[in-house]
Amino acid sequence: MTGELFPRERAEPGPGAVHVPDWLAPARQRALVEACRAWARPPAGLRTVHLPGGGTMTARQVCLGWHWYPYGYARTAVDGDGAPVKPMPAWLADLGRTAVRAAFPDGGTAAYGADGTTAYGVGGTAHDDGAPVPAYDIALINFYGADARMGMHRDSDEQSTAPVVSLSLGDTCVFRFGTTESRGRPYTDIELRSGDLMVFGGPSRLAYHGVPKVYADTAPPGLGLAGRLNITLRVSGLGG
Repeated sequence: MTGELFPRERAEPGPGAVHVPDWLAPARQRALVEACRAWARPPAGLRTVHLPGGGTMTARQVCLGWHWYPYGYARTAVDGDGAPVKPMPAWLADLGRTAVRAAFPDGGTAAYGADGTTAYGVGGTAHDDGAPVPAYDIALINFYGADARMGMHRDSDEQSTAPVVSLSLGDTCVFRFGTTESRGRPYTDIELRSGDLMVFGGPSRLAYHGVPKVYADTAPPGLGLAGRLNITLRVSGLGG
């Protein structure tokens, strides 16, 4: 949205959680949309995720680096076509590290956990304060149509406490960010628009979060995308 009376400002909805509006430039957004289109093609392409209880996720998903399925990781699309998962591009892992630096320019335990330099259990490039910047090796790309939602959940299947990096493309959504204790209140509703960055780590690494609403037809006109793409970058801590 342009021409607003007051520009959107950086916000911290929880300890170790940071929302940076308009972080991705329009050209970078367009490049990411084209990359997502390529990743979504088979093999190991965009799929519908079936939950153990019999339900299905309304947002469709494709994975890079490690394939997520409820509730674990594999090197093949075990709940899809069984093909090897597409590799995690080095440039996308670098974008994750850049995002962490943008969210936490001073480093510290909010980004890196209480044990500082040993928070990740994986190698990484040193941050300015000496703490390692994580080596991101997972990308979960979720595509939301106008009627898609994501229930309150925690990103808890990794063996690393590295911050979660979330990049938004396309339609605006309501991102509901809660606490680590429960799926219910208190929570904060944040409007995520195309190009926004959301990072949560430290005390908020296992906070419940979800997407209760997507606003159709709100994507930037020049993006060429109907719907919302969310690129979530994580550190697996799984090795190998």
